[in-house]
Order: sequence, then structure tokens, then C-alpha cells
Amino acid sequence: MSQFKSPEPQTPGLFVVNGAGPVGWTVAEQLAAAGHRVRVLTRSGSGPDHPLIEKQAVDVSDPAQLGGLFRGATAVFHCIHGSQYSAKVWAAELPGAEQAVLAAAGEAGAVVVFPESLYSYSEPGRPMTEEGPREAQGGKRGVRTALLKARAASATDTVSVAAGDFFGPRVRNSHAGERMVKPVVAGKSLMVIGNAGMPHSFTYVPDLAAAMIVAAQDHTLWNTVWHAPTGPALSQREIAAAFAAAAGARAPRVAAVPGWVLRTMGMFSPGTRELAETLYQFERPFVMDSRASEAALGLQPTPLTEAAAATVAWWGDQER
Repeated sequence: MSQFKSPEPQTPGLFVVNGAGPVGWTVAEQLAAAGHRVRVLTRSGSGPDHPLIEKQAVDVSDPAQLGGLFRGATAVFHCIHGSQYSAKVWAAELPGAEQAVLAAAGEAGAVVVFPESLYSYSEPGRPMTEEGPREAQGGKRGVRTALLKARAASATDTVSVAAGDFFGPRVRNSHAGERMVKPVVAGKSLMVIGNAGMPHSFTYVPDLAAAMIVAAQDHTLWNTVWHAPTGPALSQREIAAAFAAAAGARAPRVAAVPGWVLRTMGMFSPGTRELAETLYQFERPFVMDSRASEAALGLQPTPLTEAAAATVAWWGDQER
């Protein structure tokens, strides 16, 4: 890592959160609940309502707007994803935004904390650990690899916390999000992709947020990649059954769209083609191991029954 990285964190004070999706929103909530001042930056000015949370409408990809907003911050949590689920869009939007944030945070003396996916892992066929190779190339996987390399080369302190597929309150656009929870709670059958019985790592978003916050406040954890505390890998059928049990519904009938069907559809649909690019995650075991990170962070994953109950309860609130 660069010799210019600051060796010590600043005194805890202001925390900046870029983005108010499921991760950014949850990070902001947890920080405020712990008594920290939080500044949430989004294009729309959205975010949680709390006396310690200040919300501002800002384009965080614009360097000119960031200097004053980051001043005095202990850490910046950069929880921004591309405007579309597309390798082309990611490549066009994400690198420039991250470089702007890294530069402004470096000037402010703040560490930048990133939520990260498992896309960059180049040997996903075996359990993925923090020491595993992250050299995947092409498409969205290659974009994530390039982002991690750019963070490592930056003079600004960073921490990346990798997670499996998201589930939890506020998680909508995910394999275990709206497309799964809503039909399961309603007692309907469920359609998934790949192999419904294949083990797959799913991360509860509040556990990811907690890991990011711990990592931000301990300089000995900086400038590396950690794994969010994540429970044992579950098949899509198993996590759907957990949601059903939490809702008091019958275990759903789960059918799967075979990979060849999705790939054929992708020849005619750009959106389906982007989804088909990640089929390898659902046709074979796709398992992350977070034990080393759990020990370093002093955290454990939330028990599945508790996480599923909170997820179902949140969706129930949305229906009222």
C-alpha cells in the first residue's frame, strides 16, 4: 500500500454516508443509534430520519461538491452502486465516482469504507476466503476487480467489506429480495435461477453494516478486504423456507429457470444477458468463508431465524 496512507484514525466525530440504498441507510441508522453524527449524501436528499442524521442532495461523483462535505469526517462510507445493473454502466460510472471520493476523503484525512461483492473472486468454485485471488476479468466481474485494484493503489486509506447476496429490511433488488420474499409470504410458488438446491452465501445487510462500522474505527483493519459476517451457505430453497417459517406460511414450491434458458433469452434481452453473466454463482456452490473476519472484527452473523423474521416484518410494514 502507499506510504502516504495515514497511520492513525482521527478522533471519532462526523461520519459521511454516500447513498441511501439498503446498505447506506442501514449504516446511517446504526451510526446514529450509537450516538454518532451522520451526514447522508444522495442525489435526492433521502435517508433515515434521526436527530443526528443530516441529509443533503449531492452528486458525489462531482469532486467540486465533496471537499467541504467531507471536512471533519472520521470516515466516508461509499455505498453507491451503478444506476443500472450493467457492466457498461458500471464501467462508465463507478471508477470516476470512487476516485473523486478517494481524493476528497484523502484531503479530509478520512478513511473510505466500501461494501463489496464477491464478483472479483477468480476461483469461486472453492470456498472464498479473504486471502483468495481476486483477479476475475470481463463484464461486471472485471469492473469489480479494477475497482479493488484502484483502491489498493490509492494514497487514501480504504477498507472493503465483501458480502454475499443481500437480504434483510429494505433489500428489494436481490435474489433474496422482493422477488423472493413477497411471493413466499403470500404462500405462492417461487421461480429462481440456476439450481434451487445449490449452496449459496447470503449476507444479512445489518451484519454487513456493522462490519463496515467496526472496520472504519480501527486503523489496524484498514487497507485490506474483509468479509461481512455471513452464516452457513443456504440454497435458494432453504432461504425461501426460512422466510416462509418466519411468516407462518407453508414452505413454497420452488422451481428454477435452467441456465441454458436464461442464456438463450439473453441473446435477445440485454437485462437478461447481464443476469446470465452471474449464473455461475447459482449453478455451482458459491460459498464465502467469513470466520477470519468475524474473529478480527469481533462480530458474528445474526441467526437466520432472527434475520428472516426482521426481513419479513419489514415487508409486512410495507404492505400496510
